[in-house]
Amino acid sequence: MSTPKFRVAICGGGVGGLTLALALSQYPDIVVDVYEAAQSFYEIGAGFAIWPRAFKVLRKLGHDFEQQLLQRCGYNFTEEYVPGIQHRKSDQAVGFHLFDMVTKGNQLRFHRADFHGVLLSHLPPSCKTHNAKRLKSYIQPDRSRKSPITLIFRDGSTATCDVLIGADGVKSAVRPCMMRELAEGMDSDSKQSVLSCSNPIWSGVTAYRTLISAEKLRARCPDHRVFSGGFTQYLGKDAFFLGYPISLGKYINIAGFTLQPDLVNTAYEADARIPRRSFEGKADSDWVGELTAEQFVKPFKNFEKEAQVLLECVEKGTLWAVHTVKTLPSTNFGRVALLGDAAHAMLPFQGAGASQSIEDAYLLATVLGHKATTLDTVPRALAIYDKLRRPFSSEVALRSRFNGQLFAFQTDVPLHKLGNTVTKNWEWAWLTELDSALEEAVKLVEDSSINIS
Repeated sequence: MSTPKFRVAICGGGVGGLTLALALSQYPDIVVDVYEAAQSFYEIGAGFAIWPRAFKVLRKLGHDFEQQLLQRCGYNFTEEYVPGIQHRKSDQAVGFHLFDMVTKGNQLRFHRADFHGVLLSHLPPSCKTHNAKRLKSYIQPDRSRKSPITLIFRDGSTATCDVLIGADGVKSAVRPCMMRELAEGMDSDSKQSVLSCSNPIWSGVTAYRTLISAEKLRARCPDHRVFSGGFTQYLGKDAFFLGYPISLGKYINIAGFTLQPDLVNTAYEADARIPRRSFEGKADSDWVGELTAEQFVKPFKNFEKEAQVLLECVEKGTLWAVHTVKTLPSTNFGRVALLGDAAHAMLPFQGAGASQSIEDAYLLATVLGHKATTLDTVPRALAIYDKLRRPFSSEVALRSRFNGQLFAFQTDVPLHKLGNTVTKNWEWAWLTELDSALEEAVKLVEDSSINIS
């Protein structure tokens, strides 16, 4: 192989990091190393979903890759209009149907380990992967120099690269280092505002997750709505939950949420002077705790009978303190950039986190892999990425929060307009595509006279 034009280190081997590695592997003049904190790429995470907009991006990585993903998914992708989620008003003795959401194209659901496996199987030998490598910090040389960036890992080892991409999630180690770099030379108030974006914050949302036995539910209610195979969401004031079958109908997955309005309203404000309480409850320092059945069902105790039948089958559950990242002033500095949850960890109410990391990864690979991008122009390429992706992902984060507020009846939207409001707020995920941003990115890379500030 000829001398590479630069070496890219990706810290984080999740959906976004591995998608970036695969997308960059299409450019033989770029050397890629992926550093993952876990002992295995298959260790962490359960299921996630991808909307049509992001799946069309994955298709660009090759037909064989697409077909293997669909095999793992277990059903085909369609761009026809399909029924989505049923929504009920359930915080009362007798609930009622609110609306059924219809989407253009279906949502594809994956087990995370399966998705990672397909990505890893398509990486070429030239892309090196490293496990048990948790980044502690990095040192970026003066921007006028081409010296390598030094990576410092928790185990005391070091490595170097020309370009560093932080795909290391909501607890990112790259992000606080970058915020400190950005804050240098700023006035006191601006510096505090930037530094307040370094660490994740509790969003005010608590998630309740469990699986119940379909057999147990069937014994209680053989014709329960969830056996129809779709999604049903039971909505209530400040709390709601979703139920749907998984594992070929063996289990019913239950995902519930409570929202504290004052904290949710300010989850993306980056003013360090605003006092904010931290999470207090069952969750430990990892933001996760175990729940008894009684603790699990408590937020939904006044829900309708149909919902109660599901909750009566709960044996135990898990509590998650959902953390987010405040809106960042930038996702790049010099030859370092952030993607995915490291850049824009968001609330889960549009199932968009994985999809946004995929979009980040593909556009980032497009600007770095372009023949006009050299080591000297990497900072401009990363600034183009930031210009095109940060406003969009920030908007998605706000839309996702709005969905949660709608589901928890924390807005002024009347019930008869709820269905249309939710659908309009969400339809970007199946009615729009990344292609126009990709075209704009190429144009900005090829014409350096265009100001991107």
